[in-house]
Amino acid sequence: MAAHGTNESGQGREQGQGQEREQGQARGSEGGGDSDTAARSHLSVAGLRARGWTAGMVRQLLGEPDQFRVNPHVRAAPRIRLYCVERVEAAERSEEFRAVSAVAARRSATARVAARRRRREVLARIATEPIDVPRLAPHRLAALAVEHRRHRDRRDRRDRRDEEQAYERRGPLPDDAALLDRWKVDYLLDRLARYDELLDGLHGGAGRVAAEELLRRRVYAAIAEAYPLLTQECERRLSEREFGPPPE
Repeated sequence: MAAHGTNESGQGREQGQGQEREQGQARGSEGGGDSDTAARSHLSVAGLRARGWTAGMVRQLLGEPDQFRVNPHVRAAPRIRLYCVERVEAAERSEEFRAVSAVAARRSATARVAARRRRREVLARIATEPIDVPRLAPHRLAALAVEHRRHRDRRDRRDRRDEEQAYERRGPLPDDAALLDRWKVDYLLDRLARYDELLDGLHGGAGRVAAEELLRRRVYAAIAEAYPLLTQECERRLSEREFGPPPE
């Protein structure tokens, strides 16, 4: 009897596990299964872009999406637009696609040429633009630097102790004169912020990074030339920018 009962209970567990597997497969076909099928039979906007489609081409040749899918990473984000692969491939075989694609390629090439020309122009202007650093008496510069620091502390709700701690994390704080030099450079950089307009027209990418670096070096060089005693602070900042702050 005991052996028979054990056999029956084992069969019951196997039947229950089989039912759970069937239910799990059913849930998969209702949820993730559909997503997998859609991924094979449909293309997202990113997938179309990888095939050479632009947003204008999608609107003109495909129109409304064939499906919408919830974003699996951010459920609150807009739904993902999906386009049937067969419809996409049929559009790509059409004369209209070839014509529109050729126009888009010419526009893209023209935009790249214009961007390269703009980068050259901006770099040339940054290299030659005079950097006019205000020349102030030492006591006047110190007073304005302290006031600028206090104003920034009030604006950012930070006190001097927080600022000194942040400075110490960058490296040792030798004396108050070094901290004051830092505030002086901060003040002068704020006065020279108008030169950031030289970067107008440059968007993200290597060209923008190169222009920002050239402008930064020219501004620090101009500050060091106007105030030789601030040379060490300017060089420290450039060094940290290039190699990172010293280890704690």
